[in-house]
Amino acid sequence: MFEKQRHVFVYNKTKETFLAFRVKVADSIFGRLVGLLGRRSLEPDSGVWIVPANAIHTIGMLFSFDLVLIDKDFKVVGLRELVRPFRVTWPEGKAESVLELPAHTIFRSRTQIGDQLLIERYERKRSNANHSALSDVESPVDGGNSPKVPHSPVVPIAPQSAGAEPPRSTLTATKMR
Repeated sequence: MFEKQRHVFVYNKTKETFLAFRVKVADSIFGRLVGLLGRRSLEPDSGVWIVPANAIHTIGMLFSFDLVLIDKDFKVVGLRELVRPFRVTWPEGKAESVLELPAHTIFRSRTQIGDQLLIERYERKRSNANHSALSDVESPVDGGNSPKVPHSPVVPIAPQSAGAEPPRSTLTATKMR
């Protein structure tokens, strides 16, 4: 009855930013029904991916969150920022699934309608030396369009604007006595 929880990470290929690193996949009837119910908040860099869905309700929820609606090709087709408790969202006809993410994730990642997302599984397995290591991508969730390559640990990189000068030190020279 209870399945092993699967998690994915979500990367915005268009903006080259991460939306979340540990998103729970809710693709069973029970998982989709529960979603975020019973939680008091979402941890940073986490979320729930509801598959299939094109709208959600927040009846019985206790906090606000961001909602990203995506189509079958993982393109963003709808955005809802700071969805408050006890609301029902209008269905988005093109959406195949929904990402429920912490509040302000859309703003921080600069995600917009039309952006291409990469949603990929990561799983841990034991190596021969009994050390925990990330495994090769066994079955990408992005429809099999990406090649199978080994992963290194996922580390967020701060976005940099084109032509920006490197940051200057805020320390000033001090006089030696």
